[in-house]
Amino acid sequence: MGITREGRHKRRETGGRRAKFRKKRKFELGRPAAMTKIGEKRIHPVRCRGGNMKFRALRLDSGNFSWGTEVCTRKVRVLDVTYNASNNELVRTKTLVKGAIVMIDAHPFKSWYEAHYGVKMGLKKTSGEERQQISIDLTEKSEKVQKKLKTRQKDRTVEAALDQQFASGRILAKITSRPGQTGRCDGYILEGKELTFYQKQMTKK
Repeated sequence: MGITREGRHKRRETGGRRAKFRKKRKFELGRPAAMTKIGEKRIHPVRCRGGNMKFRALRLDSGNFSWGTEVCTRKVRVLDVTYNASNNELVRTKTLVKGAIVMIDAHPFKSWYEAHYGVKMGLKKTSGEERQQISIDLTEKSEKVQKKLKTRQKDRTVEAALDQQFASGRILAKITSRPGQTGRCDGYILEGKELTFYQKQMTKK
C-alpha cells in the first residue's frame, strides 16, 4: 500500500462514511518525508509525474541566508536546529524543514559589515561596560574610500539583540526553502519583533 494524498478515506463533517468508488491513483501519490539532517551534502534526484524532477536533500550543511535590513546575502554554515513550531521532535533530531529556526555561522556577515561600514561589530562586553562598536583605522584607505565609509556610518543602526548574537558568533535564522523538495536550505536572519517572538518561545520551552 503506497502513501496517498487523497482525502476520500476521511469521514464527512456529519460523521458519515464515504463510499469507496475507486482504488488509489498514480496522481494521488505521496512519498515518505525526506527528514533532512545536518551533515555533508547528500541530495537524491527524484523523477516525478510529467518528467519533472525534485531534489530530495537527505543531508545539508550550508545554505544562502539573507540579512534583510542590510540587503546582504551570504552562503553560511547551518550549525543547529533550535526551534520548530510544528514539532519538538524535529528539534531533537535536528531535522531541516521549511519554517524551522536554525543557528547559523555569523562570521561571513560580520566580515562583510566591517568591510562595508568600516566598523567592528559584535564585540564582547568587558566587566559591565556597554557593548561598543569600534571604528576600524581608515588611515590606510584612500580619501575617496574614507569619505564613502564615513557617510555610510552616519545612517548605520544595529539592533542590540542582533549585535549580542554577533558577539557569540551565531545568529538565529528561519528556513524559507523546502529542503526535501528543492535540495536547498535557504532563509533569512531573524530581526525585530520576529526575533523577539522566537526568543520568547525558546525561553518558554
